[in-house]
Amino acid sequence: MFWGILMIGGLTGLFKEIMMLFFIVFVHEMGHSLMAAKFKWRLRKIMLLPFGGMAETDEYGNRPVHEEILVVICGPLQHVWMIAGSYLLTFTPLWSDSDHHIFFFHNITILLFNLLPILPLDGGRLLFSLQTYFQPFYQAYYTNFYVSLFLLLLLTLLSLVILPFHLNLIIVVFFLWLHHYLEWKQRHFMFLRFLLERLRDGPFGDKKIVRLPPNVSVAGAMKKVSRQRHHYFILPYHDVYLDETVVLEAFFDEKKRFLPLGKLR
Repeated sequence: MFWGILMIGGLTGLFKEIMMLFFIVFVHEMGHSLMAAKFKWRLRKIMLLPFGGMAETDEYGNRPVHEEILVVICGPLQHVWMIAGSYLLTFTPLWSDSDHHIFFFHNITILLFNLLPILPLDGGRLLFSLQTYFQPFYQAYYTNFYVSLFLLLLLTLLSLVILPFHLNLIIVVFFLWLHHYLEWKQRHFMFLRFLLERLRDGPFGDKKIVRLPPNVSVAGAMKKVSRQRHHYFILPYHDVYLDETVVLEAFFDEKKRFLPLGKLR
């Protein structure tokens, strides 16, 4: 796709503009990736597309919230120095005012678009990180998905009304719908990976007491788990005090997953 777009740019006289666009996207994604590497995240791949990019990691919600927020915002922050650098280059013969205006336009467009609270854009990821700090992971995941889906629907309708024949926008909106479709298909897998990592690495963070009736199942209890918390489940009037690790182990035991907490020993 990259070489195809460059060829089209060469044929249409937009080669320089397309190279600017790819440079901006590359630097944006490297901002995410370098911060992720600093925190020793497991980077899977970095994709550069004509309409943006994506840095994929093998992290599933158990990293500290402040790490995730820094990784997210380090992409948009790159646009600040790129715009400043472009302005300074206008004082040299290498870069004209016209080049700066085009470069500035692409930077601002990508920056503002990425800050929309729609998955997998930076705004959507940032909102999800903040939600998981205040809400259980399961609840935050679904809330964030439905909010993102609603805003994507609004974006699609606005696109049809304001810019119905804008090819780049059509491709971006199609990509976002495809992402939501795949995200919905993998929703159970994402939650399982979140819990599996907690079982493997152990819960960490502040102690959190969760009071639940004894008839709540092990699977139901796991929906109350938050990131950066070590949970203790208390069953009132039954003198039962269950550590999160015990409930996690039961969750991954098919014979115990739907067992009521009151019968778990």
